[in-house]
Amino acid sequence: VQLQASGGGLVQAGGSLRLSCAASGSIFSGNAVGWYRQAPGKQRELVARISSFGTPDYADSVKGRFTISRDNAKNTMYLQMYSLKPEDTAVYYCAVDPFVERLRRGVPKFWGQGTQVTVSS
Repeated sequence: VQLQASGGGLVQAGGSLRLSCAASGSIFSGNAVGWYRQAPGKQRELVARISSFGTPDYADSVKGRFTISRDNAKNTMYLQMYSLKPEDTAVYYCAVDPFVERLRRGVPKFWGQGTQVTVSS
């Protein structure tokens, strides 16, 4: 299974972006999915996840501004980002695992390649 992330780019503070992550197969259904980010010099951070039951959860730093969703029929997951801040600048990665706990621990079974998000002030 391959995960292909896209949608990153350069945006001004206060702007919006929507990241997409397309899978090569039917992997999202029944699995937990999530988005991580890693800024230069910082540890990778899980910013949003959806459990296999469909319950979303967010890091405090993005709560109220980011929305994670998935479309199992299209084998695609999304991260809608609003009110972007310069501190949101990072490489964003999508990930999938049967167990949400493995997402929390940062060891999901499947990783997508990163997409760069840069927010200018």
